[in-house]
Amino acid sequence: MESNPSTIQEQSPSCLEITMEVHSVVPPPHKSTIQKLKTRLKETLFPDDPFRQFKGQPTKKKWVLAAQYIFPILHWGPNYNLKLFKSDIVSGVTIASLAIPQGISYAKLASLPPNVGLYSSFVPPLVYAVLGSSRDIAVGPVSIASLILGSMLTQQVSPTGDPVLFLQLAFTATFFAGFFQASLGFLRLGFIIDFLSKATLIGFMAGAAIIVSLQQLKSLLGITHFSKKMGFIPVMASVFHNSQEWSWQTILMGFSFLVFLLVARHVSMRRPKLFWVSAAAPLVCVILSTFLVFAFKAQHHGVGVVSLLPLSPSFKLQYPNNRLNPPSWNMLQFHGGHLGLSMKTGLVTGIISLTEGIAVGRTFASLMNYKVDGAKTAASNIVMSITVMVTLLFLMPLFQYTPNVVLGAIIVSAVVGLIDIPAAYHVWKMDKFDFIVMLCAFFGVIFISVQHGLAIAVAVSIFKILMQITRPKTVLLGKIPGTDIYRDLHHYKESVKIPGFLILSIEAPINFANSTYLNERVLRWIEEYEAEDPKMHSNSSLRFVILEMSTVSTIDTSGVSFFKELKRTMEKKGVELVLVNLVGEVMEKLQRSNEAGDFMKPDCLFLTVGEAVATLSATIKGQSSNDV
Repeated sequence: MESNPSTIQEQSPSCLEITMEVHSVVPPPHKSTIQKLKTRLKETLFPDDPFRQFKGQPTKKKWVLAAQYIFPILHWGPNYNLKLFKSDIVSGVTIASLAIPQGISYAKLASLPPNVGLYSSFVPPLVYAVLGSSRDIAVGPVSIASLILGSMLTQQVSPTGDPVLFLQLAFTATFFAGFFQASLGFLRLGFIIDFLSKATLIGFMAGAAIIVSLQQLKSLLGITHFSKKMGFIPVMASVFHNSQEWSWQTILMGFSFLVFLLVARHVSMRRPKLFWVSAAAPLVCVILSTFLVFAFKAQHHGVGVVSLLPLSPSFKLQYPNNRLNPPSWNMLQFHGGHLGLSMKTGLVTGIISLTEGIAVGRTFASLMNYKVDGAKTAASNIVMSITVMVTLLFLMPLFQYTPNVVLGAIIVSAVVGLIDIPAAYHVWKMDKFDFIVMLCAFFGVIFISVQHGLAIAVAVSIFKILMQITRPKTVLLGKIPGTDIYRDLHHYKESVKIPGFLILSIEAPINFANSTYLNERVLRWIEEYEAEDPKMHSNSSLRFVILEMSTVSTIDTSGVSFFKELKRTMEKKGVELVLVNLVGEVMEKLQRSNEAGDFMKPDCLFLTVGEAVATLSATIKGQSSNDV
């Protein structure tokens, strides 16, 4: 279907004749259903097009590229040299100095033995060095996921009353978390996480940081009996209800080390070259506090310390007290009454940890001018793993004197950076609805729970998307004088209406969710147009309704029915419906529905609004001349 190319003359306000060529409208190239489905699946499941590197390559090269794609170490490994190794040693040791105290701290946060926290920084970095593609990522436990894991399991199983069962459920939940994340990657369903908007992540991370920090009041104040709930109100109630348990020695030590950690963090942020200051500060705190506790026997004066793995006979039987990471397959429990708890905890932990990782990753990606000093390859993870291994083999007995208050201070200093006030203010300035979404995530996490707060924010975000889909924006266009450009009348005040024309722009796909609304809205535009001028009493005053369709990317069967019904309504009013700038898929579906040949006439299809107005205006003038 084509509109015949022609040349018309348009008269401008200065009475000069402007020649305009009207271009033909052609249907899109034919594609079979299989081709369309293939294209849609490719863009949905493989938006990064990972197979493009294999195009045009010989078979041997394809096998090499495939191996490098699966095992990135084969890409950078052959070119590894001593210079890179020196940088990776510095980076790996620096990261290990941070990972060791944080691993112990996050294990305590999850109500797990400190050894388990270090195991998380031993084997996973080795695996990532082989399978990971980023040189700037160090693998290890994270605060929010550790808190979620411990709090959900503690609701049904006591980590002190039945430590073996608790550890079994923790391992099983971790297995399900990994299985869930691996399934998302294998099935290419990572786009599901795109429902987590930036505003949601900002509010979620800030709320989670506060919740994690509040949990550390137990260690920072020396409280023995503490709430097992994570909400703001029960935690604060527990803090003041047990004020008689506050220990001034613990408070003094905790406040001193927390100030030291925050100052070190501030120095590194102000002077990026001194990044090692904040990285080494946690380990310095652990070493110094451990020495002070050992020297002054502070554990006998109200200062709580870390304990090693429980030594009960049943625990030794199922989980030998081996200092190096022992196998844990025998600890997985896929039967019994707690399987549902493990699956639920694993699913929530997997989502939360993935959310936290995406938030940190997007924040890192936004630092366009930030230069990473240190790691040159993923080999830095190997160096970190070896450092942790040495710690597990030879230094673990020393950590039994590490005070819990220092671990709490380390956790607070680590999560305080997740509270991004400038980003929250930017969201407020840019989009008030996004700010509401951010507040939903923030207050939901603080006052309800981490998982429910995230769910509320996602639900509000989806509601926003549904509102945009079901109530798409329609804009009234006018012509900017002296040009062939048509823009929003309310935006460009100098633009003017064209007598006899109602020019609208639909700015969304048309589907079953919004077709009824669009039909009603277009009819309302017509009524408003006719009611503006008291002299316009007859329907003949409005001759054409032009729909600018450049932003309508797709339509469904309800969208096709919308155009047919709208055209019938226009004909009853003596108004002609004109479509401008149809994209390929929309034109194809409308063309298929035009079996009678009376729906999409060539003289009602145009590439631009300017060509449509010029052509139709010439037609009106021609009809007027014939009538005279």
